[in-house]
Amino acid sequence: MTKRLEGKTAVITGGTEGIGLATAKLFVKEGAYVFITGRRQKELDEAVKAIGCNVSGVQGDIAQLADLDRLYETVSKIKRIDIVFANAGVGEFVSFGAVTEEHFDKLFNINVRGTLFTVQKALPLLQDGGSIILNGSVASVKGTAGFGVYAASKAAIRSFVRTWTTDLKDRHIRSNVVSPGPIKTPLAGRQSSDVIARIVSTVPMGRMGEPEEVAKVALFLASDDSSFVTGIELFVDGGRAQI
Repeated sequence: MTKRLEGKTAVITGGTEGIGLATAKLFVKEGAYVFITGRRQKELDEAVKAIGCNVSGVQGDIAQLADLDRLYETVSKIKRIDIVFANAGVGEFVSFGAVTEEHFDKLFNINVRGTLFTVQKALPLLQDGGSIILNGSVASVKGTAGFGVYAASKAAIRSFVRTWTTDLKDRHIRSNVVSPGPIKTPLAGRQSSDVIARIVSTVPMGRMGEPEEVAKVALFLASDDSSFVTGIELFVDGGRAQI
Protein backbone atom coordinates (compact mmCIF):
# COMPACT_ATOMS: atom_id res chain seq x y z
CA MET A 1 0.00 0.00 0.00
CA THR A 2 1.41 3.39 -1.03
CA LYS A 3 2.18 5.76 1.80
CA ARG A 4 0.31 9.04 1.38
CA LEU A 5 3.30 11.30 2.08
CA GLU A 6 6.03 9.18 0.50
CA GLY A 7 9.06 11.34 -0.31
CA LYS A 8 7.53 14.50 1.19
CA THR A 9 9.13 16.84 3.71
CA ALA A 10 7.08 18.56 6.41
CA VAL A 11 7.74 21.28 8.96
CA ILE A 12 5.60 21.09 12.10
CA THR A 13 5.90 23.82 14.71
CA GLY A 14 5.05 22.98 18.29
CA GLY A 15 5.82 19.33 17.63
CA THR A 16 6.87 18.26 21.11
CA GLU A 17 3.48 17.27 22.51
CA GLY A 18 -0.23 16.98 21.85
CA ILE A 19 -1.51 17.56 18.33
CA GLY A 20 1.90 18.48 16.91
CA LEU A 21 3.59 15.33 18.17
CA ALA A 22 0.71 13.07 17.07
CA THR A 23 0.82 14.64 13.61
CA ALA A 24 4.58 14.27 13.32
CA LYS A 25 4.32 10.58 14.19
CA LEU A 26 1.57 10.02 11.63
CA PHE A 27 3.36 11.96 8.88
CA VAL A 28 6.51 9.88 9.39
CA LYS A 29 4.42 6.69 9.34
CA GLU A 30 2.99 7.85 6.02
CA GLY A 31 6.44 8.32 4.51
CA ALA A 32 7.39 11.94 5.25
CA TYR A 33 10.61 13.37 6.65
CA VAL A 34 9.60 15.78 9.41
CA PHE A 35 11.24 18.79 11.05
CA ILE A 36 9.67 19.65 14.40
CA THR A 37 10.19 22.67 16.61
CA GLY A 38 9.78 23.29 20.31
CA ARG A 39 10.88 25.93 22.78
CA ARG A 40 12.43 23.56 25.31
CA GLN A 41 15.36 21.39 24.28
CA LYS A 42 14.63 18.56 26.73
CA GLU A 43 11.06 18.07 25.50
CA LEU A 44 12.24 18.44 21.91
CA ASP A 45 14.82 15.68 22.35
CA GLU A 46 12.20 13.44 23.94
CA ALA A 47 9.80 14.03 21.04
CA VAL A 48 12.46 13.22 18.45
CA LYS A 49 13.18 9.99 20.31
CA ALA A 50 9.47 9.14 20.47
CA ILE A 51 9.04 9.68 16.72
CA GLY A 52 12.05 7.49 16.15
CA CYS A 53 13.18 8.04 12.56
CA ASN A 54 13.02 10.46 9.66
CA VAL A 55 12.82 13.43 12.02
CA SER A 56 14.96 16.40 13.03
CA GLY A 57 14.30 18.69 15.97
CA VAL A 58 15.11 22.41 15.86
CA GLN A 59 14.79 24.33 19.12
CA GLY A 60 13.07 27.68 18.82
CA ASP A 61 10.15 30.00 19.58
CA ILE A 62 7.95 31.02 16.63
CA ALA A 63 7.49 34.46 18.18
CA GLN A 64 11.23 35.07 17.66
CA LEU A 65 11.94 35.69 13.99
CA ALA A 66 15.62 34.84 14.41
CA ASP A 67 14.55 31.39 15.59
CA LEU A 68 12.43 30.95 12.46
CA ASP A 69 15.39 32.01 10.30
CA ARG A 70 17.52 29.39 12.02
CA LEU A 71 14.83 26.75 11.48
CA TYR A 72 14.67 27.31 7.75
CA GLU A 73 18.43 27.62 7.43
CA THR A 74 18.62 24.15 8.97
CA VAL A 75 15.92 22.81 6.66
CA SER A 76 17.52 24.32 3.57
CA LYS A 77 20.74 22.37 4.10
CA ILE A 78 18.89 19.09 3.79
CA LYS A 79 15.50 19.36 2.12
CA ARG A 80 12.92 21.40 0.33
CA ILE A 81 9.47 21.62 1.94
CA ASP A 82 6.20 20.13 0.74
CA ILE A 83 4.07 20.70 3.85
CA VAL A 84 4.01 23.37 6.55
CA PHE A 85 1.83 22.68 9.60
CA ALA A 86 1.88 25.89 11.65
CA ASN A 87 0.65 24.20 14.79
CA ALA A 88 2.40 26.09 17.61
CA GLY A 89 0.15 28.30 19.68
CA VAL A 90 -0.85 29.29 23.18
CA GLY A 91 -4.15 29.81 24.99
CA GLU A 92 -5.09 31.38 28.30
CA PHE A 93 -8.39 32.14 30.01
CA VAL A 94 -8.58 35.79 31.09
CA SER A 95 -11.87 37.61 31.67
CA PHE A 96 -12.51 40.65 29.50
CA GLY A 97 -12.09 43.12 32.35
CA ALA A 98 -8.77 41.59 33.36
CA VAL A 99 -7.10 41.54 29.92
CA THR A 100 -3.67 43.16 30.06
CA GLU A 101 -1.25 44.33 27.39
CA GLU A 102 1.01 41.43 28.33
CA HIS A 103 -1.76 38.86 27.82
CA PHE A 104 -2.79 40.37 24.49
CA ASP A 105 0.77 40.70 23.20
CA LYS A 106 1.69 37.16 24.25
CA LEU A 107 -1.21 35.54 22.42
CA PHE A 108 -1.02 37.67 19.30
CA ASN A 109 2.78 37.48 19.06
CA ILE A 110 2.67 33.68 19.11
CA ASN A 111 -0.66 32.78 17.52
CA VAL A 112 -0.85 35.48 14.84
CA ARG A 113 2.55 37.08 14.25
CA GLY A 114 4.41 33.82 14.79
CA THR A 115 2.11 31.87 12.48
CA LEU A 116 2.31 34.45 9.71
CA PHE A 117 6.10 34.51 9.70
CA THR A 118 6.33 30.73 10.09
CA VAL A 119 4.61 30.46 6.72
CA GLN A 120 6.10 33.51 5.02
CA LYS A 121 9.66 32.45 5.79
CA ALA A 122 8.91 28.95 4.48
CA LEU A 123 7.81 30.19 1.05
CA PRO A 124 11.25 30.21 -0.66
CA LEU A 125 11.65 26.52 0.27
CA LEU A 126 8.03 25.47 -0.22
CA GLN A 127 7.45 23.48 -3.39
CA ASP A 128 4.88 24.67 -5.90
CA GLY A 129 1.81 22.56 -5.26
CA GLY A 130 2.63 22.34 -1.55
CA SER A 131 0.25 22.38 1.39
CA ILE A 132 -0.03 24.91 4.21
CA ILE A 133 -2.06 23.89 7.26
CA LEU A 134 -2.78 26.26 10.13
CA ASN A 135 -4.02 25.16 13.54
CA GLY A 136 -7.12 27.18 14.34
CA SER A 137 -9.74 26.56 17.01
CA VAL A 138 -13.46 26.15 17.43
CA ALA A 139 -13.09 29.04 19.92
CA SER A 140 -12.92 31.42 16.97
CA VAL A 141 -16.64 30.89 16.28
CA LYS A 142 -17.89 30.30 19.83
CA GLY A 143 -18.33 33.01 22.45
CA THR A 144 -16.53 31.27 25.27
CA ALA A 145 -16.31 33.48 28.37
CA GLY A 146 -12.78 34.54 29.26
CA PHE A 147 -11.36 33.31 25.95
CA GLY A 148 -11.82 36.48 23.90
CA VAL A 149 -8.21 37.30 23.02
CA TYR A 150 -7.43 33.68 22.16
CA ALA A 151 -10.57 33.44 20.02
CA ALA A 152 -9.68 36.64 18.17
CA SER A 153 -6.17 35.34 17.47
CA LYS A 154 -7.62 32.17 15.96
CA ALA A 155 -10.11 34.18 13.89
CA ALA A 156 -7.08 35.96 12.40
CA ILE A 157 -5.67 32.54 11.49
CA ARG A 158 -8.84 31.81 9.54
CA SER A 159 -8.56 35.14 7.74
CA PHE A 160 -4.95 34.46 6.71
CA VAL A 161 -5.98 31.31 4.85
CA ARG A 162 -8.67 33.08 2.87
CA THR A 163 -6.08 35.59 1.63
CA TRP A 164 -3.26 33.11 1.04
CA THR A 165 -5.56 30.97 -1.09
CA THR A 166 -5.51 33.76 -3.66
CA ASP A 167 -2.02 35.09 -2.90
CA LEU A 168 -0.48 31.68 -3.66
CA LYS A 169 -2.79 30.45 -6.41
CA ASP A 170 -0.17 30.92 -9.15
CA ARG A 171 2.09 28.49 -7.28
CA HIS A 172 -0.78 26.04 -6.73
CA ILE A 173 -0.08 26.06 -2.99
CA ARG A 174 -3.11 25.09 -0.94
CA SER A 175 -3.85 26.74 2.42
CA ASN A 176 -6.33 25.33 4.92
CA VAL A 177 -7.22 25.52 8.62
CA VAL A 178 -7.84 22.57 10.91
CA SER A 179 -9.82 23.80 13.91
CA PRO A 180 -9.91 21.44 16.89
CA GLY A 181 -12.45 21.46 19.64
CA PRO A 182 -11.61 20.19 23.14
CA ILE A 183 -8.70 17.76 22.73
CA LYS A 184 -6.90 15.60 25.32
CA THR A 185 -3.60 17.45 25.26
CA PRO A 186 -1.20 17.99 28.18
CA LEU A 187 -2.67 21.50 28.54
CA ALA A 188 -6.17 20.06 28.94
CA GLY A 189 -4.81 17.49 31.37
CA ARG A 190 -3.78 20.27 33.72
CA GLN A 191 -7.40 21.40 34.13
CA SER A 192 -9.57 20.31 37.06
CA SER A 193 -12.14 17.54 36.67
CA ASP A 194 -14.92 20.14 37.05
CA VAL A 195 -13.53 22.18 34.17
CA ILE A 196 -13.18 19.06 32.01
CA ALA A 197 -16.76 18.03 32.76
CA ARG A 198 -18.00 21.50 31.83
CA ILE A 199 -16.08 21.38 28.55
CA VAL A 200 -17.36 17.91 27.64
CA SER A 201 -20.94 19.06 28.29
CA THR A 202 -20.60 21.46 25.33
CA VAL A 203 -19.61 18.71 22.87
CA PRO A 204 -22.49 16.91 21.10
CA MET A 205 -20.42 13.72 20.84
CA GLY A 206 -20.07 13.77 24.64
CA ARG A 207 -16.30 13.42 24.89
CA MET A 208 -13.01 15.16 24.26
CA GLY A 209 -11.10 14.37 21.11
CA GLU A 210 -7.74 12.64 20.85
CA PRO A 211 -4.68 14.32 19.30
CA GLU A 212 -4.52 11.45 16.80
CA GLU A 213 -7.99 12.38 15.51
CA VAL A 214 -6.75 15.86 14.63
CA ALA A 215 -3.58 14.39 13.12
CA LYS A 216 -5.65 12.29 10.71
CA VAL A 217 -7.36 15.43 9.43
CA ALA A 218 -4.01 17.20 9.07
CA LEU A 219 -2.84 14.20 7.04
CA PHE A 220 -5.85 14.57 4.74
CA LEU A 221 -5.07 18.27 4.18
CA ALA A 222 -1.36 17.53 3.66
CA SER A 223 -1.88 14.74 1.15
CA ASP A 224 -3.14 14.48 -2.41
CA ASP A 225 -6.42 13.22 -0.98
CA SER A 226 -7.33 16.92 -0.60
CA SER A 227 -5.91 18.05 -3.96
CA PHE A 228 -9.02 20.16 -4.75
CA VAL A 229 -9.44 21.52 -1.22
CA THR A 230 -8.15 24.99 -0.36
CA GLY A 231 -9.26 27.94 1.74
CA ILE A 232 -11.41 25.88 4.11
CA GLU A 233 -11.73 25.62 7.87
CA LEU A 234 -12.27 21.99 8.86
CA PHE A 235 -13.61 21.57 12.39
CA VAL A 236 -12.46 18.54 14.39
CA ASP A 237 -14.62 19.23 17.40
CA GLY A 238 -17.25 16.55 17.95
CA GLY A 239 -19.91 18.99 16.72
CA ARG A 240 -19.04 21.82 19.12
CA ALA A 241 -19.16 24.49 16.38
CA GLN A 242 -22.68 23.49 15.39
CA ILE A 243 -24.51 24.32 18.61
